Amino acid sequence: MEAIDVVKTNYVKELLNKKAREDMRQFMQYRNVSITTGTMQNAEGSAQVDLGNTRVICGIKMIVGEPMPDTPNQGNMMVAAELLPLASADYETGPPSPEAIELARVVDRGIRAAQSINLESLFIEEGKVWSVFIDLYVLNYDGNLFDACTLAAMAALMTTKVPKFEDGEAKREDRTKPLKIDTVVTSTTFGKVGSNLLLDLDRNEENASDARITIAIDDANIRAMQKGLRGSFTKEEVETLIDMAFQKRTELKRALEQASK
Repeated sequence: MEAIDVVKTNYVKELLNKKAREDMRQFMQYRNVSITTGTMQNAEGSAQVDLGNTRVICGIKMIVGEPMPDTPNQGNMMVAAELLPLASADYETGPPSPEAIELARVVDRGIRAAQSINLESLFIEEGKVWSVFIDLYVLNYDGNLFDACTLAAMAALMTTKVPKFEDGEAKREDRTKPLKIDTVVTSTTFGKVGSNLLLDLDRNEENASDARITIAIDDANIRAMQKGLRGSFTKEEVETLIDMAFQKRTELKRALEQASK
């Protein structure tokens, strides 16, 4: 860690011990959330999410492919994430980094476990199904990529139009049928700095954090959880954060629904 990062980390910790954050937010308060859909003309669905100064975009592409052998009547879903060098000096070009792989897997796990996409609706005919590719790109990094990317993926999926399949090929100029979405999933990410629990950590707070947990939920169920970093949470802390995730879902889901109208 560079000297300037050490100074910032110590400053963050001192503030938190005084029950304050750099941007004056409450400990369990999100930064401003902005969701814009239809940002990519050539994608089947797309969205941009700004979470504070963190900015990500998501594009959905649907390709005709073969089903998995064990699910012959269902389509496929794949998630990929790219941390663009323009987003942070820490990101480099080349093969996906461990951070990018983890980001894609966490987003994938929440959407897949919640069965957000009705995969059976992607069946075309024997041996042919739609494969849904969810591509995430980080344009600016200032913390909490997990929640920003989950929001972007869901907003893009909720506005995706399926191309018409005719004469053995996809007619992309004819996209009118909405992708069938059964469940809207949201994720809520918390961090622990010393004994302080925080929601939606910015970059400086993430650098100072000891532990991280992401909770993906639908209206009634926990669908996935991902623990990160070397620190730990007590059983009581996890239960508190689960309750908070369900409380925060209301504002996240409302933002998604408003953006997808």
